[in-house]
Amino acid sequence: MTSSAAPHISCEVTDTRADRARIFNIQRYSLNDGQGIRTVVFFKGCPHRCPWCANPESLSPKIETVRRESKCLRCKRCRQDAQECPSGAWEHIGRNVTLEQLEHSVLKDEVFFRASGGGVTLSGGEVLMQAEFATQFLRRLRQLGIRTAIETAGDAPLSRFLPLASVCDEVLFDLKIMDTQRAREVLNINQPRVLENFRHLVANGIKVIPRLPLIPGFTLCEENVAQILAFLAPLAVQEVHLLPFHQYGEPKYHQLDKVWQMAGVAAPTEQDIATLREKVERAGYRVVIGG
Repeated sequence: MTSSAAPHISCEVTDTRADRARIFNIQRYSLNDGQGIRTVVFFKGCPHRCPWCANPESLSPKIETVRRESKCLRCKRCRQDAQECPSGAWEHIGRNVTLEQLEHSVLKDEVFFRASGGGVTLSGGEVLMQAEFATQFLRRLRQLGIRTAIETAGDAPLSRFLPLASVCDEVLFDLKIMDTQRAREVLNINQPRVLENFRHLVANGIKVIPRLPLIPGFTLCEENVAQILAFLAPLAVQEVHLLPFHQYGEPKYHQLDKVWQMAGVAAPTEQDIATLREKVERAGYRVVIGG
């Protein structure tokens, strides 16, 4: 019998060299991606297709070119070339970096890390698609005394995931749709592997912080939250982050000529969030809103 579920796409990227990665942004002075003041490196490429993704420019591992209408001069010399555009209306999304280049860039913020107890967080996209580079990079930072973290959906072979997680001070681990079939069909996520990886990380003494995206129609329902809390109950986890849905990513979809599937979907109300927070706190966890 042929399954109607979409085939699972593995966490792989075209360029798997350990000394070079493809990123699309470096965000400095972040307070929401780990402890203290963070510099967040966004890796390009993601095998998942979450309808609510706020970073559609992260999905393709390829370098893309986009046009920003507000900057366009309507000049006749336009060849849709980001290198020749005089106003910056055309720009590339994505660039290749070496270990040395990325280290030099993030260490510009070292004084803020030292003062605040912060550090560097690797995000995406999905950083596990370029895990070998990320592992080497974070190992370098750890040797310099810089705190490290990753944000991930956790869907990759443990042989690739565990070495990276082992050089992190914390792993910010998203738990989304718990139903196996729906997670595969909607998100292209192998949920049994995700949960097994989560257990392995905790068993290996790695600090794992589960994050629950609160997405109306997908994750923000009593059954899904109950399944997450039941999964976490026997594990040594003390803190849970709740990530309310928002519409901030919609303009990016228009720039990339992509369809924003969440158009018109209302964000959770303050009462929705307060109710869920109370439920998670009653289960014994410290709750952070926004992560």
